[in-house]
Amino acid sequence: MEQKTEAEVEAILSALEELYPNPETALEYENTFQLLIAVILSAQTTDKQVNKITNELFNEFKKPADIADLSPEELEPHIQGLGLYRNKSKYIVQTCRKLVEEYEGQVPRDRKELMKLSGVGRKTANVVSSCAFGEDAIAVDTHVFRVSNRLGLADSDKVKEVEQQLMEVIPQDKWSLAHHWLIFHGRETCKARSPRCEDCELHQYCNYYQQ
Repeated sequence: MEQKTEAEVEAILSALEELYPNPETALEYENTFQLLIAVILSAQTTDKQVNKITNELFNEFKKPADIADLSPEELEPHIQGLGLYRNKSKYIVQTCRKLVEEYEGQVPRDRKELMKLSGVGRKTANVVSSCAFGEDAIAVDTHVFRVSNRLGLADSDKVKEVEQQLMEVIPQDKWSLAHHWLIFHGRETCKARSPRCEDCELHQYCNYYQQ
């Protein structure tokens, strides 16, 4: 893949910023703990569906200690409307127990500590770091992965490499914003199966479109 010039990267980011001003995660949450649980639940599920589930879940379980006392089987009915709910139930119960036992019921700020929690990989840790703690981070989900490869901001079939490449070409103060811009663009225009290339305001910069 031909490397994008600094001017091209800047043009892509400016176009995305114009399309999606003031972007925020579509997940609904009131505190860091709720965000963490919502992101764990969001794997292979839409944010809309997660919000539907967490709306009731967070009414009943307000802090890690409320879930830490449950067995995964007891939590399952509360998240049953989501894909992979049995696995997610195990992760969430284990995570809440760890938060209570090792972090005084608080979600750790440090990314390495976050990744010690069950069900928390790089993507989840980066979302929490960025949205809850205001750290500069690019979380690579399926949309970010697809759109950045198509545009030519990245060129890899490995998630960690894509994250690294994006961090190299995007200015650090725009990492968190770019994460949201690429997600929204992936949802609305650069769809997985039938991308709306003709309607896309970025197609003059896009490797996928040029090919």
